[in-house]
Amino acid sequence: MHLGKVFKNGIINENPTFVQVLGMCPTLAVTTSAFNGLGMGLATTVVLFFSNLVISLLRNIIPSKVRIPSFIVIIASFVTVVDLFLQGYVPALYDALGLFIPLIVVNCVVLARAEAFAAKNSIIPSMVDGLSMGLGFTFALTIIGFVRELIGAGTVLGGTSLETYVMPAGYEPITIMVLAPGAFIVLGLLFALFNYFKNKESKKA
Repeated sequence: MHLGKVFKNGIINENPTFVQVLGMCPTLAVTTSAFNGLGMGLATTVVLFFSNLVISLLRNIIPSKVRIPSFIVIIASFVTVVDLFLQGYVPALYDALGLFIPLIVVNCVVLARAEAFAAKNSIIPSMVDGLSMGLGFTFALTIIGFVRELIGAGTVLGGTSLETYVMPAGYEPITIMVLAPGAFIVLGLLFALFNYFKNKESKKA
């Protein structure tokens, strides 16, 4: 299996957010800022990477009848590690993401890759798939958070020590962008833009 193709699939061809439309709950809920989106994406990437690794290792041992419960137990173990790590070392991000960190356990992106890829492939491709899908998810959440924060608050990296107000003087933030309707608006626009360029590249190829 060509690892470069596997990696590209996660970032572009099968991007979990902009192509497969998975994990919409955290995508819409936590992307009020680029920092939150980046944090949620990286947390999910860690879980994807290690759960894919372990599931691939055990794929010939786990009985098919209990594979889904087994996958969930493995995923939940790594989610607990990430949850405790953020609580101990990045409390600001932990407070901002709240319940959505434990809910990574039932994130469609993680379970879908376990079932569709890690359970059917060897260790290295499964690790690359987990990493690429996680980075594709991180990219999507960070971009959505960046746009919502920029338009809705006029800042970049809000909630961190690097928070900067970047919009021109007199700019009136469009508050709806950091509310639920803004999430749908930005997601729809970026969804269309991403697929426009993706289809354009496909036609060239």
